[in-house]
Amino acid sequence: MDVVNDTSDSAGMVGGLTPLSQDGGALAHLSQDGGALTHLRQDGTAQMVDVSEKAVTTREATATATVHSTAEVLALLGAGELPKGDALAVARVAGIMAAKKTPELIPLCHPLPISKVTVDFELGQDTVVVLATVKTRGVTGVEMEALTAASVAALSVYDMIKAVDKHAVISGIQVLAKSGGKSGDWALPASSGAPASSGAPGEGPRA
Repeated sequence: MDVVNDTSDSAGMVGGLTPLSQDGGALAHLSQDGGALTHLRQDGTAQMVDVSEKAVTTREATATATVHSTAEVLALLGAGELPKGDALAVARVAGIMAAKKTPELIPLCHPLPISKVTVDFELGQDTVVVLATVKTRGVTGVEMEALTAASVAALSVYDMIKAVDKHAVISGIQVLAKSGGKSGDWALPASSGAPASSGAPGEGPRA
């Protein structure tokens, strides 16, 4: 039996959305921070946002994901001695390819002329932190491309290590920073505990 969690509360919020008005079936939504959900029309159906009037600017985003395994597996991974070979090299290419495929995977994303993708790894005692950065010069941001790159790179690491650790876990998929566009620059506060997006070394070597 499937179990559906009821996320509504007494304030009328459902799944993080606040109904504003309901007139003849029309429903508008705001996110919890008060910003309009632009991918929803007034009747609640999805749309691809019109970005034709937005200015072309240089835009960049960095996202992360973390693969949790064991110290023994991380030692094999770092030495390139996993049964499938060099996991990080494969995962890096997978992440770069994924960034370019984002509009094919996420239905309402705009195809963008991606100018640069980097995928790096920070090896801890029992973790692999993925850092993916995507850059473009266009009319909308590349947060989704960075998230997709980080996610698929982490999935590829999992695929490479599952023969020796079927209990590996992927967590912490999130945007760390973005720049460019009308909303300007943004970075996740250091107090969040997320990896730094500046490229500074973490707990272990960077690959």
